[in-house]
Amino acid sequence: MPDDLLFLYCPTCGDERLAEIPPCPDGHGADCPDRACVDCGTALLLDAPLVAAALRVRSSQPAAPRRAG
Repeated sequence: MPDDLLFLYCPTCGDERLAEIPPCPDGHGADCPDRACVDCGTALLLDAPLVAAALRVRSSQPAAPRRAG
């Protein structure tokens, strides 16, 4: 498989799909963080800073206690 193709989770398809680098209008070339699902075309991001920050915050917070019910 070429380096520019990855399997990523696609929220539209609902599972992991092959993702490719679309044409990058910003001039990033092979370093472009954008990917597109090859099946449906949904835009996907690699290393999105906000997602990484949210995961760090979420993992550092204690789990909420479960309610008996």
